[in-house]
Amino acid sequence: MATTTATLKPVPFDRGRHPLDYTIGFYRDVKGTLDRLYQRNGPVVRIGFEPFASTQLFGPDANQLVYQNKDQVFSSRLGWSWVIDHVFPGSVMAMDGDEHRFQRRIMNLAFKKPNLVRYLDHMNPHIAQGLARWKPHHHFLFYPHIKQLTLDLGTSVFMGADLGKHKRKVNRAFMDAVEGSIAPIRKAIPFTSYWRGVRGRKTLVNLFASMLEQKRREDTADFFSQFCHSVTESGERFSDQEIIDHMAFLMMAAHDTTTSTLSTLVYALAKNPQWQEKIRAEARAFNKPMLQFDDLAQATMTELCMKESLRMYPPLPTMPRMTTREVEFEGYRIPANTLISVSPVHTHYMKEIWTDPDTFDPLRFAPPREEHKRHPFAWVPFGGGAHMCIGQHFAELQVKAIVHQLVLKFRWSVPWDYVVPYQLVPIAKPKDNLPIQLERI
Repeated sequence: MATTTATLKPVPFDRGRHPLDYTIGFYRDVKGTLDRLYQRNGPVVRIGFEPFASTQLFGPDANQLVYQNKDQVFSSRLGWSWVIDHVFPGSVMAMDGDEHRFQRRIMNLAFKKPNLVRYLDHMNPHIAQGLARWKPHHHFLFYPHIKQLTLDLGTSVFMGADLGKHKRKVNRAFMDAVEGSIAPIRKAIPFTSYWRGVRGRKTLVNLFASMLEQKRREDTADFFSQFCHSVTESGERFSDQEIIDHMAFLMMAAHDTTTSTLSTLVYALAKNPQWQEKIRAEARAFNKPMLQFDDLAQATMTELCMKESLRMYPPLPTMPRMTTREVEFEGYRIPANTLISVSPVHTHYMKEIWTDPDTFDPLRFAPPREEHKRHPFAWVPFGGGAHMCIGQHFAELQVKAIVHQLVLKFRWSVPWDYVVPYQLVPIAKPKDNLPIQLERI
């Protein structure tokens, strides 16, 4: 680095109006809180109270520095461990170095194109069956309905199983585990969110463990079976515990983040019916009730709207890391063992990058504008670098497959003055379950 340690500036510490100001702010309005911090302090700021303070890095250059991690300064393991170790230990997201490369190399086998083709073929009839159960209503709560559908798809595609009467229990376990990840009290005190999260984790472990022996014997198209039988050219494979840990985390990530994306997309298409009609016209032009894998690249209207929805409401608004040694950013000295965060939700609204960022405008991603290409790390809903979301292509496949059938079967709207109340932490979702007026076509 050209700048010496002696000439680097110390990171400004913004203490807010009181010690819990920003902690509470993140729960209530993470986007607004981050914007205020950036406007007051610039690209680097420390917040919170010691010893739990963290340093926020803002902007696409910060995303690039942290995600590319060329000098291996930023530890994902140490950044995520406090958040998810008690509910999703052993997740590939919270690994570093050789361990991360080893686990991801095996896991990648389950996301190869032949498997994605099989997943889509398996999913399509299940999507049709799920949507057939939806009843048109002037106050249809979209979020719980789509969450149930994505969970059903997850148990079918990821586990190769029908949970039957256990669906509600498993869904509750996932929800409790996710909520437990951000519990302010980190003790298993009965009936607290942390306690429920730990119990949810136990439910999931028991479920996957009970199925493991059968999955080892079978060789089917689902992820569970693929994890059991995936072997690299050098003979690497997963242990039983690694399979259980990966299944618990991927099931959560797949159905929670896809539910989030579909909810924001459906909300945007209700507020912007002209785009809903463009997607519907595109879907009708395929002249088929279900998309095949080779059709996905042609679903351009859906892709543009999905990208814009992910810009406005990325499922994970911030990403934590821990510095393993001193690092410099924008002339500031960031010491070793500093908890830092980069924030997709802030970058996605920077006026330096995006035209009218508060406006839903899918054409910003289309030629000739392509605003997301103004910086390689301007649009980062899936993260980046070695820790880029491993399920990105599967998520896009699932969203396009569901939206295709949804627009052919239904039309939906919301009152002109309705604004969805959004919870962005820990995963973006509508607080009011997103009531829409749903009518069958």
